[in-house]
Amino acid sequence: MTAPTDQDLSLPECIQPDSTEALWKLLTTPHPVIGKARHLGEALLHAGLITPSALASSLQMQRLERDKGRDRPIGQILVEQHDLTQDQLRQVISTWLGEYMVDPAHLVPEAPALALVPRTVAERESVLPLLTREDSLVLLMADPFDRVLLDELRFLTQRRLIPMQAAPGSLGPAISRAYSIHTGDQSKSPKRGNGASGNGNGSRMQGSARASSQELVQNLNSTATEYDSAEADVVSESDNTLVRLINSVIDEAINQHASDIHIETEPAPQNVRIRLRIDGDLTPYLELPARFRFALVARIKVMASMDISEHRKPQDGKIDFSRFGGPPVELRVVTVPTSRGLEDVVLRLLAGAKPLPLDAIGLSPANLLAMREIMKKTYGLILVVGPTGCGKTTSLHSVIRDINTAGRKIWTAEDPIEITQSGLRQVQVNPRIGWTFAAAMRTFLRADPDVIMIGEMRDEETARIAIEASLTGHLVLSTLHTNSAPESIARLLEIGLDPFNFSDSLLAILAQRLVRRLCTACREAVPADGETLQSMASQYLASGTGNTAEGRSALVERWRKNYGGGTGELQLWRRQGCKECDGHGYRGRMGIHELMISDEAIRHHIRHRAPASELRLSALEAGMLTLRQDGIEKVLQGLTDMSEVLGATNL
Repeated sequence: MTAPTDQDLSLPECIQPDSTEALWKLLTTPHPVIGKARHLGEALLHAGLITPSALASSLQMQRLERDKGRDRPIGQILVEQHDLTQDQLRQVISTWLGEYMVDPAHLVPEAPALALVPRTVAERESVLPLLTREDSLVLLMADPFDRVLLDELRFLTQRRLIPMQAAPGSLGPAISRAYSIHTGDQSKSPKRGNGASGNGNGSRMQGSARASSQELVQNLNSTATEYDSAEADVVSESDNTLVRLINSVIDEAINQHASDIHIETEPAPQNVRIRLRIDGDLTPYLELPARFRFALVARIKVMASMDISEHRKPQDGKIDFSRFGGPPVELRVVTVPTSRGLEDVVLRLLAGAKPLPLDAIGLSPANLLAMREIMKKTYGLILVVGPTGCGKTTSLHSVIRDINTAGRKIWTAEDPIEITQSGLRQVQVNPRIGWTFAAAMRTFLRADPDVIMIGEMRDEETARIAIEASLTGHLVLSTLHTNSAPESIARLLEIGLDPFNFSDSLLAILAQRLVRRLCTACREAVPADGETLQSMASQYLASGTGNTAEGRSALVERWRKNYGGGTGELQLWRRQGCKECDGHGYRGRMGIHELMISDEAIRHHIRHRAPASELRLSALEAGMLTLRQDGIEKVLQGLTDMSEVLGATNL
């Protein structure tokens, strides 16, 4: 490839390198003519586009403008005097700064560069990645000055971009040819791994060289000076390495199936701590230098469109991670002011998942059969209860999945919409503008529904409207934050519901918790001795009235018959830890449930405002299993262990 001559510089400088190495050499070598110019005017003279007299006249005018308090660029004055065109000025500036127009006809882009940008993105945005060197990516673009597109590509690739203008009409064929030769744009399903070790960074494109969060932290530590209070908070929220780090942390949290990211700041010189909640447990993940504590929080606030100047009040917002080059995951962001003017941040990952089949959420065969019978009703109230994060929304959508047919009109009001289903009419509530659950319910009742799902009963008004709707021919489903099914009835009566209407509308209450599943690849079987079984039987029967020696012995015999494998020998399973479960011994979570079906005895108790203890005894006599009882049954099946069940249940 030959360098352009002085005569060539008066025309749009289009080069046609024969290799990516030649192109990189050109980019890193100063221009032989224009590159030596000290000023733009001198570069324009070298290019032969203006005369010395025109330059002198323009400089004189610039000085006069400056004396009047106005500072105008020399290039703008030359264009206004018709000494050169805007296109000529733009091209000389680009050449002077070392930028060129490239014809990729004879270029073969490098596979690692193509792997950083999926083919769909390249074709949609008219972008062709050419080569990577260290942390830089050279791109051909139709418009290398498109700042919005450059920001998106920077987040997607996590590289420093060197954009170059493509020759007109050359990009389309070059993109098609490049991706036909290389298959690096094909997606891979991310595997669960340990992000802190650098193995689980979850590159979404095959062959991607995306840096892991651990590598980026090491880079931060290697470039950081020893802690000094004067330098503590000079890092900007737009710092390239910090931006890449935050995107990597979110990306790795998604790939490890984390539900939350916790960012905890401390007064200097203590480090910033980042922890992930995986399968319900918080796991230490990363530590950052203290000087990044303010910039880290500010960057997340920018991503969530929050006020970065407000540090005294808590804020909440949302991040659409797809806007920053990630998968279609929404994150709910909460900032919490702490001591000494610091703030903590919690990000909750909402993956926009599809609903699970009802038989895949962990219901026992008896509970599954009972739920399907209840769902055949055309009107009434079904509640799913439990603490935050126990899978209530997942269970509700699994129930709706079974009744979501073409013959039913189903409205849902949710905050936020975490799971989407085709056929549902899903509404996002917004209390800030008065669009509350109660307001949505009133609107739904005028829109001819068959089934209504309310994300949460937060107040008496919403609960009252839901009961009225269930009594007027609609099947209503909702959630409630209570510990058990009997306690849910007591709570709703306490907030002022009419017990007679409530007793007539209630069909069933499903309480649930999540426990971690034992990893089937490494769990170890342990024979259950008599003392252990008697202890388990005592805990199983503690909620009722049959906790006697005879009752415990009869229960153990039933277990031997049901789970003894024909020999009557019962086994419990103990966690170990392997590569499949990252050494935790658990892999994934499952539900344990307590299904209370409303019958005549329960309705009688509701009308007379009976305490939760009486409701529980009546439900147990009717065949209900408590949360702990359902959990122990799953322990005997080898699905989880007693420590998980005891930790998740309360008597």
